[in-house]
Amino acid sequence: MYGVSPQAYDRAITVFSPDGRLFQVEYAKEAVKRGATAIGICASDGVVFVAFKSIHSKLIVPDSLKKIFEVDEHIAVTASGLIADARRLVETARVDAQRHRITYNESAGVETIARSACDLMQVYTQYGGIRPFGVSLLIGGIDSMPRLFEAEPSGAMTAYKADSIGASKKEVDDILEKKYRDTMTTEDAIKLAVDALKKTQEEKLSAENVEISVIPMDTKKHKSLTEKEIAKYIKD
Repeated sequence: MYGVSPQAYDRAITVFSPDGRLFQVEYAKEAVKRGATAIGICASDGVVFVAFKSIHSKLIVPDSLKKIFEVDEHIAVTASGLIADARRLVETARVDAQRHRITYNESAGVETIARSACDLMQVYTQYGGIRPFGVSLLIGGIDSMPRLFEAEPSGAMTAYKADSIGASKKEVDDILEKKYRDTMTTEDAIKLAVDALKKTQEEKLSAENVEISVIPMDTKKHKSLTEKEIAKYIKD
């Protein structure tokens, strides 16, 4: 009787190794670890996203590199890993959000959109001829309260008060665990996230390589900060 060669565990996403691992999913998670750091925080009055953009050339137009995406007016996503993969997931999430609005005449819940994205990511770990998404998402927004979810390449979904993804996840999470407070405002949350990036990124922060957006509780409308507004937080 022929056994399964060790290479099969490496190459096929549908074959478990003897110790219960799917190597292709683990490799997808490694792609996330190579991505630029992104942070999401639930504040008392809204949700904040702060993302670092790696600009490797002076010839790149900074605005062409997007790390934060609006799904619906009350939901946004930031990503780390293969951003092309993130765009596919974001486009699907946007369609899901609009389909829900048309069908039920109400906006989709943040958890509904997060779960839908995770379901799609999980499907891509289960069939041959495809590969897992090499990206993690932070999906946040406002329902009756601020919500934040992390979607992993495996399709796993976890709710967080504050979370980070990308190359500096461990270091940033340590800072968030020490300094996060349930009572902090979106203003406090932005300052905390920017401070965490300052302490963990090798490159100096600027208004060009940092993206910040907010979804306030009072308006429930996603707003991206301008470079002038971002520069103020970086200088503080």
